[in-house]
Amino acid sequence: MTDWHAPDDLALRYADGSLPEADAWSLEKHLEHCTSCASRVSRAVRGTTAGVVLAEVRESVLGAAPAAARESLLTAARTDAQALTPPRTHSPALIPALTPRLARILWAAGPALRGAWLSAVLIVAVGAVVLAYGAGYAGVRPVLLVVAPVVPVVGVALSYGVYADPLHEITASTPSAGLRLVLVRTAAVLAVSLPPLTLAGVLVPSSGAPGAAAWLLPGLALTLASLALAGYVGCPAATAVTGGGWLCAVLAPALAAPGDRLTARLAEQLSACLDGAPAQGGWAAAAVLSAVALAVRRPAYDHLGRP
Repeated sequence: MTDWHAPDDLALRYADGSLPEADAWSLEKHLEHCTSCASRVSRAVRGTTAGVVLAEVRESVLGAAPAAARESLLTAARTDAQALTPPRTHSPALIPALTPRLARILWAAGPALRGAWLSAVLIVAVGAVVLAYGAGYAGVRPVLLVVAPVVPVVGVALSYGVYADPLHEITASTPSAGLRLVLVRTAAVLAVSLPPLTLAGVLVPSSGAPGAAAWLLPGLALTLASLALAGYVGCPAATAVTGGGWLCAVLAPALAAPGDRLTARLAEQLSACLDGAPAQGGWAAAAVLSAVALAVRRPAYDHLGRP
C-alpha cells in the first residue's frame, strides 16, 4: 500500500464515466484497500444524476422494509464499509480477507481450471505414465508430444467466451475484461498444464522422440496464435484452426510415410518439427509474431466471445 490517494478531479471523472477504462480499473483496485478514497468516490457518485436516483431507490426500499429487514440492510452496509478498511497489522483479521481475494483469483483463472478440462490434463499426464509402465507401451512420448501442444490451446478456448463461461456477460462488463482477462486466464491455463505434461514426458521412455520439454515453445506459439486468430474469428474457430493444423501437420506425414511402426514414424516427424535450434527458433519467432498481432488487435478483445 502507498501514500497515494485519488484526487477529487479523478473521483469526479470516474463518477461521470469520463475516466478511461485503464485508469478506471486502476482506481477500482485502489478503492478495495483505501477507505478514504472509497468515501471520496462515493460522495462524487452521489452528486451525479445516477447517484440521486440510487438515493431515492434506497430511501424507498428502506422506507418500505420492516424494521428487522431495515436493520439487516444497515448492518450489511456497515459490514461492507468495514471490509474496505485496510488492516494495519498482520493479525487474525487478515483471514476473512482471504476469501474475497481467493474468489477474485478463481474468477480470473476461468472455468477451464474449475471444470472437466483440469481433470482431462491430469488424466493425460497420469495416463501416459500408466501406459508406459503399467501397460508396457513404449511409444508413449511421441503420442504425448503430439497431444501436449494442443492441450493449452483447448484450455484457453474453454476459459473465455459466452459459450464457455456462464458468467461471461458479467466479466465482460468489468474494467478488467477484454485482452487483460484473456491473458490472465491464458497464463493460468499454461501454469496448470505445462508442469504435469512436461513431468510426464520426463518419466516415460523417449522412444527416439525429442526431449520432454521440446513441446513448450510450440505449445506457447500455438496458444498465442490461437489468441491472435480469435480476434478475427472467435475462440472456437481459432482453436480448431491452430490445434487441428498442428495435428494434421504432424500426423499426416507420419501416417503417409512407409514403415511398419507408426510410433517410429511419428517420432521421426516430431524430430523434424521440434528438434534443433532452427525448429525451436522458428517456434520462438512464431510466438513473438503472434504476441505482436495480439497487441495490434487489442480493441477486438473487448467484444471477444459475445454472441
